[in-house]
Amino acid sequence: MTRAIIAAGHEATAGAAAEVMAAGGNAFDGICAALCAATVAEPVLASLGGGGFLLAHPAGAEPLLIDFFTQTPRHCSAPETLDFRPIVADFGDTTQEFHIGLGAMATPGAIAGLFAIQRRLCRLPAADLLEPARRLAAGGVVINAFQHRIARIVEPILRARPEYFALHASRRDPDRLAEPGERIPQPELAEALARLAREGAGLLHGGPWGRRLAADCAAQGGHLRLDDLTGYEVVERAPLVADYRDARLYLNPPPSIGGLLIALALDLLAAAGPPVERFGSPAHRYRLAQAMTLTRTARLDAAKGGRDLATAGLDPELTARYRALMAEPRFSRGTTQISIADANGNVASLTLSNGEGTAYLLPGTGIVMNNMLGEQDLNPDGFHLWPPGRRISSMMCPTLVRHTDGGWTVTGSSGSNRIRSAILQVLCNLIDLGLPLDEAVAAPRIHVEDANLYIEPPVAADVLADLSGAWPDPIVFREPNVFFGGAHSVAIGPDGALSGAGDSRRGGVVIRV
Repeated sequence: MTRAIIAAGHEATAGAAAEVMAAGGNAFDGICAALCAATVAEPVLASLGGGGFLLAHPAGAEPLLIDFFTQTPRHCSAPETLDFRPIVADFGDTTQEFHIGLGAMATPGAIAGLFAIQRRLCRLPAADLLEPARRLAAGGVVINAFQHRIARIVEPILRARPEYFALHASRRDPDRLAEPGERIPQPELAEALARLAREGAGLLHGGPWGRRLAADCAAQGGHLRLDDLTGYEVVERAPLVADYRDARLYLNPPPSIGGLLIALALDLLAAAGPPVERFGSPAHRYRLAQAMTLTRTARLDAAKGGRDLATAGLDPELTARYRALMAEPRFSRGTTQISIADANGNVASLTLSNGEGTAYLLPGTGIVMNNMLGEQDLNPDGFHLWPPGRRISSMMCPTLVRHTDGGWTVTGSSGSNRIRSAILQVLCNLIDLGLPLDEAVAAPRIHVEDANLYIEPPVAADVLADLSGAWPDPIVFREPNVFFGGAHSVAIGPDGALSGAGDSRRGGVVIRV
């Protein structure tokens, strides 16, 4: 009998969850172990220097959201004093600019979140949850083809500091990235994980790690001070609840923006009429692209009017306005996802992000810090204009779906500003088209950004011609691409059967316990 199912971005990430769950842990023990292991096995996508969200449904209780995302510093240093510089990530068929350096670092929450989840929801002690990751770091991870490809995309960041590149360099040729098949141990990270198991989150939030981080920021062009770390708090929130067709969705609530934008897009799709009958048809692709475009327009229009959707929410007048537009004639980043369900009815969706990393390593720990203040999509009003001491409004949206037959789907995605479009399409594939979970995750995606339409193949010639009338010069990728996110997902059927789908775009795997 399958007692649990895990979907994640790396076999070692899922394997750590399987190990602690086989030892008596529940889905939340598994999530914590997987979080730690992801920082070792998926080092470009996940780090203890970042932050994230857990959307949890403990069996017999209401869903809850645990927010351990990054926060803006309490003090803003003058821009001319900052270590803050641009780099370009090359996805092959398109590029994206990010900013790195200590001046791009926000207050991290991953370590505080790990221990908060353990205290609130887990069965096993924290040391047991960190141990699989510690062993993994000490013994080394064998680089796979996906992790190598990710490293190539962000190689300009990896090369920004010699000590950071050394974590990703070949042991045979230190001037080159490690090739697939090479084993890369991380002894400093192994020791850091062991020390965390002994001493807890206070190491960073007020202790010696935090004091060193604050000192380096002061000396090398960062914003963070010690009071940013001592004052950081993990927050529990009620999820944003939205009904779509015959399903109830639990999404990431404000102050994050991702859940609101997904809810608006689903509302627009529902207002457009009954579901389309065929995946990939002109009507199907057009509706999705139109909903994505209007959702982005709503966010930008609100900002121009001095309203922050993450704070104000979706008022009926705004929703009605964009519903009407749906009926009008046609108009012209590093993150990882872990989804777990167990046979007792516990379900957990965790999204963890480090952005693309600052290239700064917390000395002696092997932990690379986040660059959330350098993410354009998280700073729509411009850089260095953030309000102090606030949660950053994220696109990340771990998602739970309760179906009318009593079953659950657990999903979410990585992918910078493609997160909301990836989740939206998985949900529509499941709810509107009735696709099985593996097909819903694997189906080709689209994304709309800055009036550009990005299309993942295959796409029929008639569909492409139809879309080109509204979105001239669409960008068609040559093959499925990491650009379109990674929606690792699991499900509990109405009979209690467990299933899962790892998103191959981001090295997805599924493990049964």
